[in-house]
Amino acid sequence: MAVVPLQTKPTLCRITNNIPTSHHPLLLRPRVRCSVTTTTTKSRPNRENLVVVNPPLSTDPTFQSTWTHRLWVSAGCTTVFVSFAKSIIGGFGSHLWIEPALAGFAGYILADLGSGVYHWATDNYGDGSTPLVGTHVQDSLDHHECPWTITERQFANNLHFLARGTALMVLPLDLAFDDPVLHGFVSTFAFCVLFCQQFHVWAHGTKSNLPPLVVALQDTGLIVSRTRHMDHHQAPYNINYCVVSGVWNKCLDEIKFFEALEMVFYFKLGVKPRSWTDPNSQWSEETTHPNVSL
Repeated sequence: MAVVPLQTKPTLCRITNNIPTSHHPLLLRPRVRCSVTTTTTKSRPNRENLVVVNPPLSTDPTFQSTWTHRLWVSAGCTTVFVSFAKSIIGGFGSHLWIEPALAGFAGYILADLGSGVYHWATDNYGDGSTPLVGTHVQDSLDHHECPWTITERQFANNLHFLARGTALMVLPLDLAFDDPVLHGFVSTFAFCVLFCQQFHVWAHGTKSNLPPLVVALQDTGLIVSRTRHMDHHQAPYNINYCVVSGVWNKCLDEIKFFEALEMVFYFKLGVKPRSWTDPNSQWSEETTHPNVSL
């Protein structure tokens, strides 16, 4: 009788039986490669909505000083110097030192507050046709659209408007009074008002481009610094208005002083401030200048 061998199903063995266990994870780990292809459809820009902005250059006539500008700045500086001299001479003559000094400090502090109120008003109300301050209002609007352009203005071009007001206000006081305490206040207050726009210019510059003395004054907080001012040019554009030393900014912003004034104006006169409008429309900011950034 023939013996027929039984066919058994072969045993399947793992191919890794003869490979050290420490190598198993690497061999048994599957490798999966995923390829993802995305298609991005670029929409064609609407040419009607494109606006080409040519930043003004320092050669722009509107940024250059005229002899009229220089005369007004000279007149303003002269009246401030006369007031300061009367304070010093009067202090020597009457042996008063502390009172004129304290009056001068008060003028310095209040000038910062005054610069904030004025800055807030011209930023938010009026236009180029507003009596007396229309030019400054328009300059403020232009400044918020291209903040760096303030650094392109020549010295007298930037200061002549406030210098004119300073000269007209201080000259009668110089002629009428000799009180050293009064002139201690007037000279310091008027000096800060006259030059606050120059402090503003320096607040838009970089330390590497500023004179060392200016950098030192900014670092000590005696004049407004880039750090104290930069948030003013970020939405919603309603803080850090003070541009002499900026010492009032934190206090006024915390108590929402200017927001309260805006509500009063709105409910009493029905006028909305510009800071309430869409920042992407009339209240935009361009910071693409190659040399100056905020």
